[in-house]
Amino acid sequence: MHIVTDHGALAQVTHYLRQRDYHSVAVVADRNTFAAAGQTLCQALSREEISFHLCVIQENEWGDVIADEASIVQVLLEVPKDENPILAVGAGTIHDIVRFVSYQTDKPFISVPTAASVDGFTSAGAPLVIRKMKKTVQAAPPAAVFADLDIIGKAPKALNAAGFGDMLGKFTSLADWRFSRHMAQEPFCPLAYQITKEALFSCISHIEEIANASAEGLRALTAALLKSGLSMLLARHSRPASGAEHHLSHVWEMELLKENKKQLLHGAKVGVASVVISELYQKLSRLDAGVTEGFFTGLPDPDQLRRWLRKAGAPADLEELNISREFALQSLKKAHTIRDRYTGLKYMNEHGLDLFQP
Repeated sequence: MHIVTDHGALAQVTHYLRQRDYHSVAVVADRNTFAAAGQTLCQALSREEISFHLCVIQENEWGDVIADEASIVQVLLEVPKDENPILAVGAGTIHDIVRFVSYQTDKPFISVPTAASVDGFTSAGAPLVIRKMKKTVQAAPPAAVFADLDIIGKAPKALNAAGFGDMLGKFTSLADWRFSRHMAQEPFCPLAYQITKEALFSCISHIEEIANASAEGLRALTAALLKSGLSMLLARHSRPASGAEHHLSHVWEMELLKENKKQLLHGAKVGVASVVISELYQKLSRLDAGVTEGFFTGLPDPDQLRRWLRKAGAPADLEELNISREFALQSLKKAHTIRDRYTGLKYMNEHGLDLFQP
């Protein structure tokens, strides 16, 4: 995979296309990401006489772009069969749509992130919404990534803060992965574990720079997100980066879809969910130390997680997401059914450990 993470990276896209003898491409964006980078990219393609077809994915009534059937069909209908490759210009949702479409149509795709908001840019998994239910489909990773730090630096702060929240969720996802290897003999890749862990702690060590949106902070956050995606690619599943905190966030997302409400940023949900899960795992470690000893005791204190999130400008509590305590408690009792993976949360539910009350 060809990866460029630098200031002015967008200008290198056309050179990459020329080197690989691509003369016709498709550009997929939404209204906001077209303004952020798509328009500049299309102008560069025109100057280099590379023909392109632009597909701007339609928003729903709340102004959200959803990786659902409607968006997938729109791209399938609008991208000509002879356009090759597809350029995904946007954040996580645009990439999920393009990743799936490119895989189904056997076209390579190129990643052009417009914010450091998720860790899925370099991964092969495409989390889709099918009939308002979350379903992750294994597809293909991008052939190349051009992460322009100038563009990422101009993204709304909430988006990059969400990227930090997504990374903070690795504390619980990595703990869950080790626990699942012990309890359920799930496949474990030490290298993928180490890559994810190093990416996570790089974000923690650069929290001041990330909070200030400095060049060093943007580079550190973007690099960490890309490395986390690569670790999923290495492990051939999302296990290094996704545990109970992601399962909980998926329940919240599906509830908003069912109620036809505006969506929350993925990383914002994951960050708050990691605080909730960390609190539960602290209780679990005290109650059932014989089984869980060494797996969850090393997690940061939930208050520390909150401080990091607030420092980065991300939500840190349920109230900031407008999620009621009652619904949060209900979702903790079904989040473990979202994926067929063993987690501390699944253990608690299977053994009837009622740790969900304050």
